[in-house]
Amino acid sequence: MEYKRADRVADVLQRTIAELLYRRVRDPRLTKITITGVKLSDDLRYAKVFYCMTGTVEERDQAAAALDKATPFIRREVGQRVHMKYLPTLTFLYDESFDYGEKIERLLHELRHDE
Repeated sequence: MEYKRADRVADVLQRTIAELLYRRVRDPRLTKITITGVKLSDDLRYAKVFYCMTGTVEERDQAAAALDKATPFIRREVGQRVHMKYLPTLTFLYDESFDYGEKIERLLHELRHDE
C-alpha cells in the first residue's frame, strides 16, 4: 500500500498541534484533550483534526468552544513550524470512537460480572 504525501503531512500536523496544545495554548479547558488523528485532503488544503478527552459532556462542549477560539492561533503557529505552500484550514472534530470503545468495554464487563 502506498503511503500518500497527505498521510505524511497529516502525521506532522498531528504531532505539531498536540505539542502546541500541550506547551503553548494556555486555556485550562484544553488540558484534558488528546489529538487522536488528522485527516488531510489530497490537495493539502483542509485538515480535520480529531480529538478526544476525558470529562463530562459539558466539559466537552467547553473544550470545543475553546478549540474554536484557539484555531487561528494554532493555525498561525503551525504555519511557522511546518513549511508548506498552502496552510490547511483546520477543523476540530470530537473523536467518538473512544466513547464507543468505552461503551463496549463496559458492556463486556457487565456480561462477565453477570456470569
